[in-house]
Amino acid sequence: MTAPSFPTPAVRDEPAARWQREPACLQDLERAAAAVLPPDIWDFVAGGSGTESSVRANRDAFDLLHLVPRVLRDVADCATASPLLGRDAAAPIAVAPMAYHRLVHPDGELAVARAARDAGVPFVTGTLSSYPLEEIAAQGGRLWLQLYWLNDEARLFDLVDRAEQAGCEALMLTVDLPWMGRRLRDVRNQFTLPLDVQAAHLGDGSASRAHAQRSRTSAVAEHTKAFMTASLSWRHIERLRERTGLRLVLKGLLDPRDARQAAEQGVDAIVVSNHGGRQLDGAVPPMAVLPEIRDAVDGRCEVLVDGAVRTGSDIVKALALGADGVLVGRPVFWGLATGGQAGVGGVLRMLTEELRDALGLAGCDSVEAARSLRVVTSAPLRTVSAPHG
Repeated sequence: MTAPSFPTPAVRDEPAARWQREPACLQDLERAAAAVLPPDIWDFVAGGSGTESSVRANRDAFDLLHLVPRVLRDVADCATASPLLGRDAAAPIAVAPMAYHRLVHPDGELAVARAARDAGVPFVTGTLSSYPLEEIAAQGGRLWLQLYWLNDEARLFDLVDRAEQAGCEALMLTVDLPWMGRRLRDVRNQFTLPLDVQAAHLGDGSASRAHAQRSRTSAVAEHTKAFMTASLSWRHIERLRERTGLRLVLKGLLDPRDARQAAEQGVDAIVVSNHGGRQLDGAVPPMAVLPEIRDAVDGRCEVLVDGAVRTGSDIVKALALGADGVLVGRPVFWGLATGGQAGVGGVLRMLTEELRDALGLAGCDSVEAARSLRVVTSAPLRTVSAPHG
């Protein structure tokens, strides 16, 4: 796979600028993406709601966790493969659903689908994708479709039918967005979509509201509000389960009581998520509630987690606290912005390589072995996870 290309530094021999040529970690890619994207688009990608306290807390939650490695374990053959929704993946990673990939690269979701295919991990494309589902599915690989419950249920169920016909493996219903959180960066920027970027699944006329600039308003938020329902409830989950035979995933759960009810209603997986800090400002970080949610579902469905996954060690921490896998969002956009398909491939490859490194250094020869690791947290140090694998 071709390595991502980056802007040539102004001073070629300056060590501090080497990240632009040779990214050593995802933080290098973040800086590179910030350098090449227009400021308003960067803010749309990077920003969160309100004071962005949940964006910061998501990362802090990982940094406060510490793995307790084992020693004298044979890790010569350290494997990253693990099942996700009943099929093996090259790593316990899926590309998270994100809107409007064409904002950062003209190939958008098509490039991401190809990169995920080559990396051997699932790609969750979204209701607000900038290419049609069928074109994305034609790139090959494992495809899941993220859904918002639309006001126009005929359009929603047509999209479900299209997902079945296109060979999608699963539907991932986002349940934490009755409307978009107030994202102040977008409000200040009076953010609108460029004319060549549209919501491909929302049909004729979907461009107008998202492209019309208004004072002190995000056009994207206004557009989303016009199409989504705020009345989503558990009865809708029952209707969707009755309507399709595809695997069903609920994304956006943080309370163990909701996770328990989801498991009781027979969903195949849940995603512990605060929407990357982009919905309720001040919402708890997913990693902080992951052990409770693991206990609440008690093995009745898979548990995925997202929110500020940036390293292979982060993935091992999530596994040790009870996750079956992680979803990766913003770093995919960083790779897409800086290198298209190759850039996304570089992100997924880097995470997989870092995961193998972290597993081996923790004394684990497999993803399953990571579930027996202990985790402690600082401030003050205390155990948050005893072995459960």
